Amino acid sequence: MLEKDIERVVITREEIQEAAVRLGKQLTEDYHDKDVLVVGILRGAALFMMDIIREMDCYLEIDFMDVSSYHGGTSSSGEVKIIKDLDTAVEGRHILIIEDIIDTGRTLRYIIDLLKYRKAASVKVCTLTDKPEARVEKDVYADYVGIEVPNEFLVGYGLDYQQKYRNLPYIGVLKPEVYTS
Repeated sequence: MLEKDIERVVITREEIQEAAVRLGKQLTEDYHDKDVLVVGILRGAALFMMDIIREMDCYLEIDFMDVSSYHGGTSSSGEVKIIKDLDTAVEGRHILIIEDIIDTGRTLRYIIDLLKYRKAASVKVCTLTDKPEARVEKDVYADYVGIEVPNEFLVGYGLDYQQKYRNLPYIGVLKPEVYTS
């Protein structure tokens, strides 16, 4: 049913799982001796975050933030709103932000600056997908990248259009007629 709206698959379910395993091993090495708080950015990163923490063989704590800069459209508005803030104090903690995608970098810039202001010991970013061609905030980058993607409107595996398509087991390009009609 959902597949009729997808122009083409960009990342398969298997490629997503391979990226999670690879990143989980690296994160285990980098955080095995740290007090890490893994912060999932809702709602898009929820699926990927569960994959990543299952692959991390170290002590960790999780929390979630819900922020929005899209407001239902296909491009970032530039205005970032916190919908749900963290329940955990971050002062002195090593923070690992889990993102579904880094697009313009505006939302991520806002979150990184906020966590540094709250005196986190360190702030690093792990993203399933990175779209460097779309970057507006040139100094925003991920420390851990699953897969680089083209500058197209993507849905699936957490990525949405008007809160739909998050449950696709892969990432694909949404047909333009879906969001232009």
